[in-house]
Amino acid sequence: MNFLQLLDGAEILSQSGNPPIKGIDYDSRRVHPGTVFVAMKGETSDGNRFIDQAIAAGAVAIVTDSTAQNPRPAVAWAQVPHGRRALARLSANFYKRPAERVANTGITGTNGKSTTAFIVESILNAAARKTVLIGTIEYHVAGKILPAPHTTPEALELNQLLAEGLALGVTECVMEVSSHALAQQRVFGIPFDVAVFTNLTRDHLDYHGTMDDYFRAKRLLFEGCGTEPPRAAILNTDDEYGRELLKLANKKSSAVFSYGLTTGDFHVEHLEITASGSRFQMTTPAGQLDIWTPLIGKVNVYNVLAAAAAAHARNCPADSIARGIANLNHVPGRFQRVDCGQPFTVVVDYAHTDDALRNLTTLARDFVAQAGLKGKVITLFGCGGDRDRAKRPLMGEAAGQGSDFVVLTSDNPRSEDPLAIMNDALVGLQKSGAKYVTEPDRRKAVALAVGQAEPGDIVLLAGKGHEKTQAANGKVIPFDDVKVARETLATIGYECAANKPSLAETPA
Repeated sequence: MNFLQLLDGAEILSQSGNPPIKGIDYDSRRVHPGTVFVAMKGETSDGNRFIDQAIAAGAVAIVTDSTAQNPRPAVAWAQVPHGRRALARLSANFYKRPAERVANTGITGTNGKSTTAFIVESILNAAARKTVLIGTIEYHVAGKILPAPHTTPEALELNQLLAEGLALGVTECVMEVSSHALAQQRVFGIPFDVAVFTNLTRDHLDYHGTMDDYFRAKRLLFEGCGTEPPRAAILNTDDEYGRELLKLANKKSSAVFSYGLTTGDFHVEHLEITASGSRFQMTTPAGQLDIWTPLIGKVNVYNVLAAAAAAHARNCPADSIARGIANLNHVPGRFQRVDCGQPFTVVVDYAHTDDALRNLTTLARDFVAQAGLKGKVITLFGCGGDRDRAKRPLMGEAAGQGSDFVVLTSDNPRSEDPLAIMNDALVGLQKSGAKYVTEPDRRKAVALAVGQAEPGDIVLLAGKGHEKTQAANGKVIPFDDVKVARETLATIGYECAANKPSLAETPA
């Protein structure tokens, strides 16, 4: 492939040179001889500062979004109006447009994206389809599990994953599409066949500024990301923003499916929620379907409805939908139980917004009630640093309102003072009137929370979920809530063998 072929379809302001191309990258540290270096402005850094380093490493062509940069001698050059859109088009060209050769299902929303994506993947697999899954927890390529540095990767990595999947016979991609990725146009040029909206609650306002701007980013998935709008839109019409999207989707998409607990094209009848899962009849456009899911609580009923509607839009048979839902026993870091034989329940969950904490504590209360227990709900949580400060008191109030006892601690304080973050959350926590303690050391805080538990209680370790690190003072250190919970339980005498699965990981 030569430079002009690589630039095919990209927005170009000026161009010179046409060398053969061996690779493409936007990180100068990964450039090798024969590479095109895409120099683009980011949120915290500017790749244009590293053009000369890339050339020194062997770059034969530069694509830049900076008008301040001048062409360098003996190197091909292209100036573009938007760096990320150019990266998307060039990446697609280099990997022979893999996104156009699979069926893409994109899932967006504040909460539920990961679980919904896992359920959709499970249904597609039950329908004998090979899949790529891209999301917050991990990436899957035809069954192979890879780490996930970002919920939605940059266009280069995205096209690499899809190309790898195609080589292994993949026909479907299930992708969590974050608001950051939409606003930054990381998924520019990806044709989504199906788009799913879960819900919208306060989050990421440190980046988007307002809820209107946050919603505007989510809308992009349903308008088309440099492509035609999705063929099918799946919308939670129990959510006010979902009802707003319904108006847009009815104009843009050829197929629109609504879902909700009691109304919508996909809804629930005869719901039974137990401590081991949920059973219900799901009404669909194709008729009634009996559903059993090992996933617990009303919030997961919504996730099942969203996934079932998406799978229906992908023409999955009814028996595959039911079987795929039943096959998924757990999602890492999502109400993941840590079982070491203790007489109380310990759960690790990713809840890191006030709405997610309300859902989690409600689920916990239902869990102990359904199990016939009268236990307390003990919640550990923290708020992230360098993020929206205004949501911290809301999170404190939500945790306090839903719990009998709260342990307020740190959760990725990043460059901020952990105590200052905790003080922001404390305002809402005190307003709730709940009993609480504060402990900035998260490991000690886990021990405090577990130490409060009596038989029949439930301990919620909220915020980190699947994450394996803690970011503080410019450093990232290993920290896994599941592992720390096991170590804490072992310290007080319970059997926590390293290879012993949690209850949530045990086949139902």
